[in-house]
Amino acid sequence: MSSRSLVAATVAAALATGVAACGSSSNDNSSSTTANGASSSSGSSVKATLNGAGSTFAAPIYQQVGSDLKGQGLTINYQGVGSGAGVSQFSAGTVDFAGSDPALTADDKATIKKGEPIQIPFALGAITASYNLNGVKSGLKLDGATLAKIYLGTIKTWDDPAIKALNGGMTIPSTKITVVHRSDSSGTTKGFTGFLAAYSPEWKSGPGVDKDIKWPTGTGAKGNDGVAAAVKQTDGAIGYVEQAYALQNGFTFADVKNKSGAFVAPTLESTSAAADGIDIPTDLGVSTIDSPNAKAYPIVSQTFAITYADPCKAGMDATKAKGLKAMMSYLLGAGQDTIKKLSYAPIPDSLKAKDQAAVDAMQCNGAAIGS
Repeated sequence: MSSRSLVAATVAAALATGVAACGSSSNDNSSSTTANGASSSSGSSVKATLNGAGSTFAAPIYQQVGSDLKGQGLTINYQGVGSGAGVSQFSAGTVDFAGSDPALTADDKATIKKGEPIQIPFALGAITASYNLNGVKSGLKLDGATLAKIYLGTIKTWDDPAIKALNGGMTIPSTKITVVHRSDSSGTTKGFTGFLAAYSPEWKSGPGVDKDIKWPTGTGAKGNDGVAAAVKQTDGAIGYVEQAYALQNGFTFADVKNKSGAFVAPTLESTSAAADGIDIPTDLGVSTIDSPNAKAYPIVSQTFAITYADPCKAGMDATKAKGLKAMMSYLLGAGQDTIKKLSYAPIPDSLKAKDQAAVDAMQCNGAAIGS
């Protein structure tokens, strides 16, 4: 199956099921890949059910990883409810792990009372400026300042002089722009608004940067899937949509001007380039928005899997703790191939090494978790 077809199939499944990847407890003797990425002649000995919630951006990944691991004893149930809701559910103790696109803030960490959290960035994804504009193919050029004016509502039609100035010689219809944004608390929103704020003082001092903001204009939709559906149904619409969802819907999307002044299309290569040379904080809370790399697409988000450094101290049993460690290791090992097949970008080796060290250090009541 082609990468695009796999993306379409996986995202379609995620939208239809709410991303519940139910595993099997069977343990056959056929050759397989264990949850830590090593080849094995039998299924994994980990028999655990893991419940997670959060990022819709990463929902197709969790859907596919659940399918990958279901023959090895792990059941992964994941609900794509948005990064903010996922972190809230994790803080409340109703899920075992959270998916979040922005790193945990100090305020987030203060709400997590059951133990020390770890956040593992394991994939990168382009946030596309997708549009539904009759007669205009992918590659319309947009920059941060112009996108901000669109989302502020000061640019109202597609043939506005600011857009035409970026696209000399292109015939652009006078269609009214319909702005679509997220209605839920979303890491994709935080990434997108962070990019707008970098190029628009009015945006920075106005709506600002966060997982949910007061939007100046437009219509809200829940999740990447909701924004994608609204864009698809509305002539003249524009919405910020993770690339896997844009591909699944056959969207056209913009080439966006990066920090170096180049207009760059969202591809796997340009997405990966956004992580080259970034600073890696001690808590692994990286950010790939507005990368200085000349080859990078500028609106790239990382996504994190968040759980506890010692899940047992947070009230989980040893089996579940072992399952969490196995899932995390898989995301950093064989799961990186799954990530690429779904049109997300894998993380660079420099970040992967620090991620794996954090996963290897996971404990159960102060003792190392066995593999």
